[in-house]
Amino acid sequence: MRVLLTLKSLKDCAYDKAYYHKLRGFFYNLQQGSKYFNKHNNEGYKFYSFSNIFPAIDVHTGDKRSLIVSSPDNDFIHWLYRKIAAIKESQTPLNIGEAQFEIQKLNFLSPEIRTKAKLITGTPIIMRIPKEKYSSYEIKSIRPYEFWRPEHDFNAFINGLNGNLNKKYEQFYGKETETSNIFEEFTFKKSVCVHRIEKGKEQRTIGSLWEFEFSHLNNEQRKMLWLGLESGFGELNSSGFGFMNIARSLN
Repeated sequence: MRVLLTLKSLKDCAYDKAYYHKLRGFFYNLQQGSKYFNKHNNEGYKFYSFSNIFPAIDVHTGDKRSLIVSSPDNDFIHWLYRKIAAIKESQTPLNIGEAQFEIQKLNFLSPEIRTKAKLITGTPIIMRIPKEKYSSYEIKSIRPYEFWRPEHDFNAFINGLNGNLNKKYEQFYGKETETSNIFEEFTFKKSVCVHRIEKGKEQRTIGSLWEFEFSHLNNEQRKMLWLGLESGFGELNSSGFGFMNIARSLN
């Protein structure tokens, strides 16, 4: 399930390409003092993601923007909706870095995965290749991990994406999946370098944008794909990466 925020800009502001940690901070701070905040102290997946503030261009006073937050945990999404609705009712401005917005409207969205689907990335997918797998993909590096880039073996990306989704399925549903590889057709769009802030230091993070097409999905595959849609593909989802949208879903 998702919450769509409709925003109105309260000031002129240039689009900040390094805003990820600021938006992450907004959702992080909302959860402080709640039972959901404990998820940030536990290992494992947080099961939520969020979009860019879109369209991703400079804003002027009065401009409309949108923001989506998603999670497969409906209780969490309803709780988050109430927290954001309270900000809206109090007419407290939403400050994201230098940008300032008024929350004008909130709506629930419930996307469905049918037997055929096309998904597109809303934010870059991050996939890190650990050092112990360098030899499998002929990667020469001394760093503890490498971000997947087009010059690396494509199998490093798709195997990592499948493994990540399988682990999410096992953690969320409490059982193993019978689906080993859900991905069928993929279209690489481009690589993206994002400068994110971790522990006060700026880190270059390499991600990629994609389109994925699926056909003849069975019930378990639909369930798995829906989980990926709502929690995000790849890594660092609770930092706003791997946010996915449905471009098409058909029976």
